[in-house]
Amino acid sequence: MNMKNVPEWVLALETEDMEFIKNFVLKSGSLKEIATLYGVSYPTVRLKLDRLIEKIKINDAADNEEFIKFIKKLSIEDRISVEDAKLIIEKYKQEKDEE
Repeated sequence: MNMKNVPEWVLALETEDMEFIKNFVLKSGSLKEIATLYGVSYPTVRLKLDRLIEKIKINDAADNEEFIKFIKKLSIEDRISVEDAKLIIEKYKQEKDEE
């Protein structure tokens, strides 16, 4: 597979995310085994997986512009609240529509 065929969502992932996915597959999706492997609690692994899922969703959406992806990423990383992210994105889309 050459780089042209790699989905955008894969290219957007960090090395740490790819390593987590690899380990997840090798452990047959067992979050309990992943928690043991990383030496963390099950809830920590669940949170990591939930954030990874959100990252993939964001980068897989065809209509996402870079600014919107950035705002969603801030929300996933808990740097801004989900409510604030929605307000910012809504305002951004309104202003774009007015142009």
